Amino acid sequence: MSDPTEGEGDGGSRRDAEAARVLLLGFLAALGDARAEVSASVPSVERLADLPALVRSGLIARRGEAGGHTYLVHGAGCRLTSPSGIDVDVDFTADGAEIFDFWRLRTHGRSLPTPVDPSEKDLRDAVDGLTDLLAEVRPGWFNATGSRRGADEDPRRDERRP
Repeated sequence: MSDPTEGEGDGGSRRDAEAARVLLLGFLAALGDARAEVSASVPSVERLADLPALVRSGLIARRGEAGGHTYLVHGAGCRLTSPSGIDVDVDFTADGAEIFDFWRLRTHGRSLPTPVDPSEKDLRDAVDGLTDLLAEVRPGWFNATGSRRGADEDPRRDERRP
C-alpha cells in the first residue's frame, strides 16, 4: 500500500520542512528569552536548571511567575509560558543542560498565535539540518549546543555599559 503523502509535490514537503525549521529556531529563541528574563528577575537563578533545586528547598513554589513568565517545575524539568501564552518546556540533565524532544517542540508549536504542528519526520529533518546549533544528547533528545555556555555567564552581560 502506498503512503498517502507520496502524491504530494516536493513543494509541500519543502514547505513543511521549512516550517519545522522555523518552529525549531523559534523554540530556541523563546527558550533563550525565557532563560534571560527569569534569570534577570530572580537573582538566585543563574540558569533554568536552578528552578527545581529552589522548589525542593522550599524557596519558591512549584508554580509561579518569574520575569513575566509563569513556570511549572515538573519531574526533571520546567514549563515556562510567556505573557502571550507561548509555551517552552525543557527537561534538565544531571549537569543542568536544557534538553527537549519532538513532543516539546510540537507543544510549543501548538501554543503559538498561529499554531503549527509539524510531523516528527519534518522535525527530524529540521534537527538534522541544524547540527551546528543542536546536539542529540540521547536518542530523540536535543540540546542547543550554546546553552551550556550561558550557564556560567551573567545573562545580563549584554546590558552592561562599558
